Amino acid sequence: MCSELVERGHQRLEWIRSRMSLLAAARKEFAASQPFAGRRIGVAIHLDPKTAVLLEVLAAGGAEVVATGNHGSTQDDMVAVLREQGLVVFGRRDDTIEQHRANVASVLDANPDMILDNGADLIAGVVERGVAASIIGATEETTSGADRLRGELVEHIPFPVIVINDSPLKAIGENRHAVGQSVVESLMRITGLMVPGRRYVVVGYGWCGRGIAQYLRALGGRVAIAEVDDLKAFEAALDGYRVAPIAELAGWAQTIITATGRPGVIGASKFPLLESGTVLANSGHFDWEIDVPALTASASRVVPVDDAIERVEFADGRHVVLLAGGRMVNLAGREPRGNSLESMDLGFLLQALSLERIAGSAAGLPSGAQPVPDDLNRLIARRMVAAMSASR
Repeated sequence: MCSELVERGHQRLEWIRSRMSLLAAARKEFAASQPFAGRRIGVAIHLDPKTAVLLEVLAAGGAEVVATGNHGSTQDDMVAVLREQGLVVFGRRDDTIEQHRANVASVLDANPDMILDNGADLIAGVVERGVAASIIGATEETTSGADRLRGELVEHIPFPVIVINDSPLKAIGENRHAVGQSVVESLMRITGLMVPGRRYVVVGYGWCGRGIAQYLRALGGRVAIAEVDDLKAFEAALDGYRVAPIAELAGWAQTIITATGRPGVIGASKFPLLESGTVLANSGHFDWEIDVPALTASASRVVPVDDAIERVEFADGRHVVLLAGGRMVNLAGREPRGNSLESMDLGFLLQALSLERIAGSAAGLPSGAQPVPDDLNRLIARRMVAAMSASR
């Protein structure tokens, strides 16, 4: 079985690798320049074929890579292939949350001096352990992680952290278009339900929420937006969406998708308002936007339908449908595909070149969370346009 897993992983990875031209070029550059020679990079990221290509690029640049996945999204064949290549990788798709935390601890036990983070778990770990001074710099991929860096961790980070999510390239290319596309595709594939005419509420009108709403409406969905920020709510209204508080929209919705990066946006007070049969899905990094413990505590019975669908029944006869246990529906659901190849080629080039900048110039960067340097944004934009064969 192990050999079959590795063989399948190689086949999938070769297909993905051949279509990520930006990372292929970076791999050649890094193999020549060795920007990470002598560096150990600790990684916490969704382990799928696209991220495997990124880790190969870092290793080609001389890095010793020690990695783990994010809870519920690890793909076992990619772990097997990366281990065969000599990378140290912890994690399995069926890991419990306790085992996932142990995997994060194992990465920290390897004493990395650079970090590539998703959700700021590794960065929080080095702060908690009192070893933050040993880190020369880090990158952070997500909105959720950026919020932690600028919130609970803001006074405790003595090294630079380039926030990939702050890049306009990621906002437009990955968060809006790729997340929008992949979340809608995942909903269709997992549930088998049609989009046209169905009533959707998107909670949050940041870049991801914009994209999800856009792709739902393009396929004929009836879309409303719940947004607490006045300016974003104004934008959603001008974009033609119904805008109202989630308490008002909960009973109208047939599907609710959270896209805020914040905990508890669909909590206990909202469950009695839901129409029977409402589908609940989350697109944010952490599985906290839908309060799943409160949902199951209020249920009379939870019936597993398959590995990505649960029917949550209430004593009053209503039920709701929870997808992927409240985790990222496009990465933790059945046969997860994640974001498009082109968008992740772009996003992971942002990661690779930001880590290269840290490796070579960490002393010249301020400590704490900061955006991708403008020159890197512009360089990558030019490369992406050229790769798309677009005319300027």
